[in-house]
Amino acid sequence: MSTAEATTDAIPFNDNQSEAFAERLVGMLNESALSMMISIGYRTGLFDTMDGMPPSTSTEIADAAKLNERYVREWLGGMATGKIVTFHAENQTYQLPPENARWLTRKHTPENIAVTHQWTSVLGYVETQVIDKFQQGGGVHYDCFHRFHEVMADESAQTVVAALHEHILPLAEGMYDKLNAGCDVVDIGCGSGRAVCSMAKEFPNSRFAGYDLCPEAIEAATKEAARQGLTNVRFEARDITNLNESNTYDLVTAFDVIHDQKSPAAVLDQVYDILKPGGTYLMQDIRASSYVEKNMDHPIGPFLYTISTMHCMTVSLAQDGEGLGTVWGEELAVKMLNDAGFNDVRVETLDHDIINNYYIMKK
Repeated sequence: MSTAEATTDAIPFNDNQSEAFAERLVGMLNESALSMMISIGYRTGLFDTMDGMPPSTSTEIADAAKLNERYVREWLGGMATGKIVTFHAENQTYQLPPENARWLTRKHTPENIAVTHQWTSVLGYVETQVIDKFQQGGGVHYDCFHRFHEVMADESAQTVVAALHEHILPLAEGMYDKLNAGCDVVDIGCGSGRAVCSMAKEFPNSRFAGYDLCPEAIEAATKEAARQGLTNVRFEARDITNLNESNTYDLVTAFDVIHDQKSPAAVLDQVYDILKPGGTYLMQDIRASSYVEKNMDHPIGPFLYTISTMHCMTVSLAQDGEGLGTVWGEELAVKMLNDAGFNDVRVETLDHDIINNYYIMKK
């Protein structure tokens, strides 16, 4: 008898537990399918169209949304069987309950969870490439991801931009007065630049910069600044591990950026260097522990480890980086900030954002 056979024989088999797990797997199949359909409902504007409509036929809904009725009808079948919309069989009509619309429509930003469901298709796009890396090592580069910057901009519009002035910036004591008076600010890993543009518009006396490794993100950010007529902001494609600046900025921000980097420690060292003495670093990053055992009851633990495997870890490894991953955790984050020279790190949370911590510190 082999060791494997002996081990298997020694483990008692619980039929009830096995059947319960099978039921759970079927539930996962339905929920994952619904996630893709929710993304479609968000992207097509179907949820926005149905919000406030009376019970309506698929034709009426398709006409209101200016979409093809056959596709809308099949989508509604998924929404009805998934208990996301209410179906009235007697007259074949559908209605989006207001209780559900609250979490699915653009007008309810930043509570629109449909935005986050877009990651299902974004991550699925690189599944085969990630599987190859399980066998070969290395990573999948940013360029391989479809719609990444678009979805990330949607996400940051909710977690960052919508709450930036009322909730996030006030975490840094006295910063509002400095920004109103006029100071120098850089957002590293700025992506499409929505946060920087929002600050530049709100604080015309201050000077803003946005750095990102991806030229397509910088192009989008530059266009957005021009569209808004902003003259106090610039965007540059830069390697943020090697900025060659010192004592330049009064405020450095990084929103959901550090854990993706090739060398997070080098980036944090650069942040410390580019800050003026007494300057503030405001970092938003994932709210989790560095230890799996402490994340067992995390409300979105499986999602975080999935997005790390499928994006955050692998894009770092693609650059021969550390592959820190999404769930680097608060413990490691504070240690790395300390190692970079920040000795008084304050960690805050905000009610609107269940995903992130906010780290505030001074040089």
